[in-house]
Amino acid sequence: MPLALYALAVGAFGIGVTEFVIMGLLLEVSGDLNVSISAAGMLISGYALGVMAGAPVMTVVTARWPRKATLLALMAIFTLGNLACAIAPTYFGLLAARVLTAFAHGTFFGVGSVVATQLVAPHQRASAIAIMFTGLTIATVLGVPFGTWLGQIAGWRATFWAVVGIGLLALIVIALLVPRDAGQIEDSDWRSDLRALARGPVVLGLLTTVFGFGGMFVVFTYIAPLLTQLAHFSDRAVSLVLLVFGGGLVVGNIVGGKLADRHLEATLIGSLLLLAAVLGLMSFAVRDGVAMVIFVALLGAASFATVPALQMWVLEKSNGAGQSLASSFNIGAFNLGNAIGAWLGGMTIDHGPGLVALPWVGALLPLVAAALAFKGLRTARVTAPAC
Repeated sequence: MPLALYALAVGAFGIGVTEFVIMGLLLEVSGDLNVSISAAGMLISGYALGVMAGAPVMTVVTARWPRKATLLALMAIFTLGNLACAIAPTYFGLLAARVLTAFAHGTFFGVGSVVATQLVAPHQRASAIAIMFTGLTIATVLGVPFGTWLGQIAGWRATFWAVVGIGLLALIVIALLVPRDAGQIEDSDWRSDLRALARGPVVLGLLTTVFGFGGMFVVFTYIAPLLTQLAHFSDRAVSLVLLVFGGGLVVGNIVGGKLADRHLEATLIGSLLLLAAVLGLMSFAVRDGVAMVIFVALLGAASFATVPALQMWVLEKSNGAGQSLASSFNIGAFNLGNAIGAWLGGMTIDHGPGLVALPWVGALLPLVAAALAFKGLRTARVTAPAC
């Protein structure tokens, strides 16, 4: 695989740390800024909504730019956004800085996915996407546990200062390793691209992404209080359990990419049903420490096994029209699922049966996603001759 894919993975690593580390620091942030845990959880939802809004906007703004220049500009926004997080004086200042940072997220992964597929042979496209997303999974394996540990001993702001350093490193390696002619400008109009994205299979694919990933975030957003209040882990042990989760992400992402290269449709449906099963069975493990560690690893593997298949499905069904826009919209869909999951989890805690119910509530969403994916597959077959 080309070295440029690993340069993209470094950028994905930094973005992954920013997105996920706040989940391990909810207690520290809520205590320091004098807000509730559910209010601190809105920092996750705000970031996700920023990704959803920023992905199409930034993709349209940069549509005529060379893609390498786009990637570098987005990493600069990401780095400045994390700097703003590190010095934010209030809760709302932190929330605004998170939204600013999020504007780089969707288009980076969207454009990066297209660049990745154009650097390899056609039969390796899903695997190339998986390699880029490996940066995201390694962020969860190493970056998030380290960031959680650093935030617990030196304050949550220290974690964001560390991410600023990662952003600067990503700028350097992308500038050095990504070819200037990698994934050149698409000769298309964004209005026609939007019309292409309104096709039934693409819309159903985006909705599948929203519900599929939303189920995971019902649980993962509140993983720290789940582990400490129900499974009786210490605060310091949370980072170790997140390490296990990250290991599951790496395995699921790589295996999901290889399977999607061979059997895209079967991988799409099967991975969503597996995620629903893991979440449903996790309901019986929330008060057992050993069982929770096992299910946290399974949750990581099952959730990220869906990612390459979901991304490739939307890219394929866009039929080549505005692939950067299609890919960015799908990243926005991932993060809309993130926001819905965090909101639904907060509602379950504050107005429902509480923390103990999060896994089975989360399991309902990937079941909806599997039904949408099945409908999307049938719609794609019916409309294939017209395409």
